[in-house]
Amino acid sequence: MAAKSLSRFWEWGKNIVCVGRNYADHVKEMRSAVLSEPVLFLKPSTAYAPEGTPIPLPAHTRNLHHELELAVVMGKRGRAVPEAAAMDYVAGYALCLDMTARDVQDECKKKGLPWTLAKSFTGSCPVSAFVPKERVPDPHQLKLWLKVNGELRQEGDTSAMIFSIPYIISYVSKIMTLEEGDIILTGTPKGVGPVKENDEIEAGIHGVVSMRFRVERPER
Repeated sequence: MAAKSLSRFWEWGKNIVCVGRNYADHVKEMRSAVLSEPVLFLKPSTAYAPEGTPIPLPAHTRNLHHELELAVVMGKRGRAVPEAAAMDYVAGYALCLDMTARDVQDECKKKGLPWTLAKSFTGSCPVSAFVPKERVPDPHQLKLWLKVNGELRQEGDTSAMIFSIPYIISYVSKIMTLEEGDIILTGTPKGVGPVKENDEIEAGIHGVVSMRFRVERPER
């Protein structure tokens, strides 16, 4: 078996842990309450869509939204990681989209149901190239942006996160063991919105990495 490479973590990484409500402007935009602890949900590894593949438009939604997020890529296994040591477990970063079936999520919220149908469908986590930790001196000083068909939709600074990356890693690892190749999506800034078939999504971290995807309806 070939050695695992973190530069292609999406081919073998097991867990995609997502943090909700981590930017105050997005919380306000969604008319949600700021909570004292992170909101967590999971995506399966089949949610990965590396650049060069399309973003699928699922048949079970009529309102697919983009949510731009900085992802933290874990470099080693960690359980109950102290916050002070959390960054030692980070191998690097990536840019991800948390594609969300908003109409489905709204119904789940009304009924008090999990968000799985809205968040965890195949191809719901488009991902950029891996960015080694050494290229990002401070992950809390990054500017994220996203355009749809050339129009700027999302722009935000990671300095505006409610919960810091070390806090999130420590918090998550006290609940579930994190393994090498796992990623944590750290939340989205304001500006989330709908996309439709044939839309072009371009997103990036200023000065670090960019990516481009097309939204397509699966053949089946």
